[in-house]
Amino acid sequence: MKELAAYLQTLKGRPIAVFGLARSGLSTIRALKSVDAEIIAWDDDEKAQGKAAALGATIEQLYEANLKPCAFLLLAPGVPLNHPAPHSVVKAARVAGTEVICDVELFARVYDNIRTIGVTGTNGKSTTTALIHHIIKTSGRPAVMGGNIGVPVFDLEIKNKPFVVLELSSYQLDLCPKFRPEISVLLNITPDHIDRHGNLDNYAAAKARMFEGQGVAIISSDDDPSSKIMKQLKAAGHRLVIPFSVKDEVEKIKDNMMLKGEHNLQNAIAAYHACSAAALSEEEIFAGMRTFPGLPHRQFPVRTINNVTYINDSKATNAGAASKALASYDNIYWIAGGRPKEGGLSGLEKLAGRVRESFLIGEAMDDFAAWMQKNNVTHHKNKTLDAAVRAAHVAAQKNAPATVLLAPACASFDQFSSYEERGDVFTNIVNGLEESAAA
Repeated sequence: MKELAAYLQTLKGRPIAVFGLARSGLSTIRALKSVDAEIIAWDDDEKAQGKAAALGATIEQLYEANLKPCAFLLLAPGVPLNHPAPHSVVKAARVAGTEVICDVELFARVYDNIRTIGVTGTNGKSTTTALIHHIIKTSGRPAVMGGNIGVPVFDLEIKNKPFVVLELSSYQLDLCPKFRPEISVLLNITPDHIDRHGNLDNYAAAKARMFEGQGVAIISSDDDPSSKIMKQLKAAGHRLVIPFSVKDEVEKIKDNMMLKGEHNLQNAIAAYHACSAAALSEEEIFAGMRTFPGLPHRQFPVRTINNVTYINDSKATNAGAASKALASYDNIYWIAGGRPKEGGLSGLEKLAGRVRESFLIGEAMDDFAAWMQKNNVTHHKNKTLDAAVRAAHVAAQKNAPATVLLAPACASFDQFSSYEERGDVFTNIVNGLEESAAA
C-alpha cells in the first residue's frame, strides 16, 4: 500500500466522499482506510451503510452536502451522471467544483506505472477480458483481472508489476477523466444503455474516450459506430490503430479456439491482437487460447452425461445474449425464464428450430410459453430452476446426443440475487444428477 499512502499525501488531508456502497465502493473504502484516509460515505441501503461504518467511514447523507472540501467524489458507476438527469449528489459535486470519478480512475492515479489493457464493447467484454488474462498468465507473465468483470480494482494484487486487464463499461469510462489504458480494445457497439447516455452517439463517445492519448487501439471494423471511431483515430494519429474483423484471420484463430460459437471469434481475434501488442508470441497466444474453457456463467460446459452436455449460460440475461448460445448447439433442451426484459424473446424466431423442448421458470414463464407455442416449440412450465433441470435431464437423456442449455434470456432477480447465483445453483444441481435419467 506504499503507492496508496504516497498518493494520499498529495491530497493534503482533504476528505474523500464515496457515494454508492456496493462491492467496488466498499473495496475502495477498505483500501483508503488502510492508509488512514478520511472518508465520508453514503448509500440509501442501511446494511451498506453499516458495512462502510464498520470499515471506518463516516456515514453522512450526501445528496445536498457541501462537497467543496472533498478531494473528489468517488461515484458508483450505476448512479446517473448525465442521463436521464444528473443525480443530486452529482449536482452537488458540480456546484462545489469537486471532481467526480470512479474507483478505476483512482486506481490508475495511485498505480501510475503499471501496464494496463482495457476492454470495452456492448457484447463480449467479459469473455475477452478473461481470455486475455488467461493467455498472459499461461505464458508465465504476471497478470491480474478486474473492473466490470466483478473484481474491484482495489482488491487486485499488484505485486510483481503485473499486466492489469480491465473490463470497462461505458458507465466506468464516463467516470475516468484521465485514465486511458495502454492497450485499449473495442469489440463492438450496438444500441444499449441509451437511458443512461441519451442516444447512441453519446454511448459511442463514452466508449471512444478510452482511446484518447497514446498507446495501442484495437478496434473492430464490423459495425458502423466502431468503424467510425477507428477511422477517426487513424486520422488523428495519436495511437497505433489495429483494426480487426471476423471476416479476416478466422481460420488460424478457429484452429486454436477451445470456445464454441461464431460470436467468440470476435472475442478471440481481439484477444490475439491485444496479447500480440503486449509482446506475446503467436505460439504463446495460441497455447493460452487452447486451454481457455470460458467463463463460469457464459456458455460454460458443466458436465457431460451419456453424450448430453449441460451448459451454464446464466449470463445470457436478454434475448440477444441467449441467441449466441442457441446458435452454437443443436438438439437443445432449453431452460429459460426469470424476470423478463423488454422485448422478451423477440428476435429468436429463426433459432426456434434448434430447440427440441423448452423448460420455463420464473416470472416470464407464461409469456415465454406463449412464444414457444407460437413458434412450435414443445414447452413445460416448471416454475423453479431445480424442477426445470431435472425435467430437461430426463428428456435429453432419452434423445442423446443433446444439449441441456441454461440461457434464461431474463434477469435473475425474481428467484436469485444475481446471474452468478443462478448459474451456481444450476451447476450444483447438474453435478448432483444421477448418470441414469430414470433415477
